[in-house]
Amino acid sequence: MDDELNTKLKPLRERIDAIDAQLIALLNQRAAVALEVGEVKKHYNAPVFRPERELQVISRLQDMSAGPLSNEHIGAIWREIMAASRSLEKTITVAYLGPVGTYSEQAMHTYFGQSVVGLPCPSIDEVFRAVEAGAAEFGVVPVENSSEGAVSRSLDLFLETQLVIGGEIALPIQHNLMTQSGSLTGVTRVCAHPQALAQCQHWLTANAPHLERVAVASNAEAARLGAADPAVAAIAGERAATHYGLLIAHALIQDDPHNRTRFVMIGKQPAGPTGRDQTSMIVSVKNEPGAVYKLLEPLARHGVSMTRFESRPARVGTWEYYFYIDFEGHRDEPAVAAALHDLDSKAAYLKILGSYPSSR
Repeated sequence: MDDELNTKLKPLRERIDAIDAQLIALLNQRAAVALEVGEVKKHYNAPVFRPERELQVISRLQDMSAGPLSNEHIGAIWREIMAASRSLEKTITVAYLGPVGTYSEQAMHTYFGQSVVGLPCPSIDEVFRAVEAGAAEFGVVPVENSSEGAVSRSLDLFLETQLVIGGEIALPIQHNLMTQSGSLTGVTRVCAHPQALAQCQHWLTANAPHLERVAVASNAEAARLGAADPAVAAIAGERAATHYGLLIAHALIQDDPHNRTRFVMIGKQPAGPTGRDQTSMIVSVKNEPGAVYKLLEPLARHGVSMTRFESRPARVGTWEYYFYIDFEGHRDEPAVAAALHDLDSKAAYLKILGSYPSSR
């Protein structure tokens, strides 16, 4: 049986080895050209990372492919190829909500690839500060969850920063209950980020009602606490379990099986148009009848489709609000530019947070 199997596999493996030899030669040729691109960019002081260009490369290859690789496979492979080429030009540092093992870290690597240096930060505020101060070229921050809504602190910080949104990614969130032993024997409390506790509350009530629920700064911090104390269970992803040496007692305990969190990439460089873009902005209106209608009317009149509308207290005055709005299109497109021009004349305050490739 083994001899027959090996006889049939041998020529196929030899073909794969030959193809791999061609691939490695071509990848090195590609990397050499990427280094030449880097030298041209240095001469013109152009940014190393251009998300719109990388999206165009991936989209073109996906359109060319006849399978069997899926578009998702092609995207994942080429992000890593381009990340490796970028690292030959310059090492890029990306700040994220730490410690190691958070979903923010996972979002960072999914978006930028593995060939970046991650800078874990203790808070979302510190992610913004690290990028503003130049300690990192980019930052990754969560802005909304499909079941729990907006991440308020991120929205509030966008009011104060000069950084812009350059990209986004929606990450499936899969929560696991983990402990040192892989069981709940002797465990008295469960730690997690407040949103993770909320996203698993029905499961916890039904399956572990005796556990005290303790909110901590991040799920990775919960995993770190669980690694130090056998009485602590943590809610986190598989990456945290691996990093902190914990065993999964119960997998996929999130109440919503389709739970996703949207992350945005912040930096100092605006992204150019790709044809599949989204724009985010903050606006406020005068306190008068029909003010919100007047605010949204220019978008409808110019055929701009709104994808998100979120309100936040302005924290000044009484019952005043800022509105966070996402809509399709890039600010440089004629219809979007016209809508923004009209909207600017009606709004009491308007700030464009960025136009960037959409993940929708």
